[in-house]
Amino acid sequence: MKIFKKILFATDLTVASDPAFRQALELAGDNKAELIIAHAYEPPNAAQAAAVGPGVYEEWDENLRSQAEAGIAPLVDRAREAGVTARALAVSGDAADAIAERAKANGVDLVIMGTQGRKGVSRLFLGSVATRVISTAPCPVMTVRAA
Repeated sequence: MKIFKKILFATDLTVASDPAFRQALELAGDNKAELIIAHAYEPPNAAQAAAVGPGVYEEWDENLRSQAEAGIAPLVDRAREAGVTARALAVSGDAADAIAERAKANGVDLVIMGTQGRKGVSRLFLGSVATRVISTAPCPVMTVRAA
């Protein structure tokens, strides 16, 4: 019996996400699950958009999306080389909100993501994307600590 049919791996595209990617790849392979490799990027904010000419905002956002897709592509290739069905998903917006929303929209059974392990004041002020995803995702969330 397959436990997971669809897994969303959320990445910030840093080496801190590598252990979580390895876990996602293993679980997707073991369960013959589809692996959605997602990265949420922050779009230019309204103040930045107001400071640039017409059309520049859209070009700026498209460049950010292209960079996100280029960062995800090698992970999709690695998954496919390992025999896992995988696809990329680049989304704009707040990372925690975007991950939870895409998990729901895609009928995901499990979200896997890394944690940076922030402590003290930086965690207090910056919060934790993983903590927010855990509290808002429509499915279980597995966090994997960075090495």
